[in-house]
Amino acid sequence: MADSGRYVLFGVKGWGSALAEALLELCRAPYELVEVDGFDTPSAARDRLLAYNPLAQVPTLVLPDGVVMRESAAIALLLSELHPESGLAPPPGAAERPFFLRWLVWIVANVYPTFTFADYPERWVRSEREDFAQAVGGYRRKLWQQLEAELGEGPWALGERFSALDVYLGVMTHWRPRRAWFAQNCPRIHAIAESADAHSVLGPVLTRNFGED
Repeated sequence: MADSGRYVLFGVKGWGSALAEALLELCRAPYELVEVDGFDTPSAARDRLLAYNPLAQVPTLVLPDGVVMRESAAIALLLSELHPESGLAPPPGAAERPFFLRWLVWIVANVYPTFTFADYPERWVRSEREDFAQAVGGYRRKLWQQLEAELGEGPWALGERFSALDVYLGVMTHWRPRRAWFAQNCPRIHAIAESADAHSVLGPVLTRNFGED
């Protein structure tokens, strides 16, 4: 169980747990980061994670009262409610809230699963795994271009308002097809990712997880 007033985050460096790590930092919330060696690597940390999440997925977040949260979007929305001063989400009634909710769910429902599909093709197909992974990668690139077409002006996904969407873009542009592709094909997303790199709180989390790439 988490200590009183302290979160416990299970994560793997550079994985989806970087999202929750950044969100906690932006909330200025005290937390313990439990580094898990890898999704499939036996370890004491993984055994501890399994006690909270039988799928051994990261991020898994244990709240100060011991309640377990999974799924990054759910974590983002909960933290935005518990720490409204963080500005992670536009409040109810704000003009940007519908766009924020739609694209947050869209990213986790559409783009995020493509990494599971492409990274573990043996779960979905028995032959032509390389072709399958390449097809998933192509589909992912089309999804990013769909978001690119919807973004307006300003340093952030919501224009002048920073939100958890920018955390997702800052983190996920470090994954395939990576930053160079975004620079050429999705310049708005790339510009947001660069703003994320320069953010005083978010930037150091990105550097810890991804280095200077």
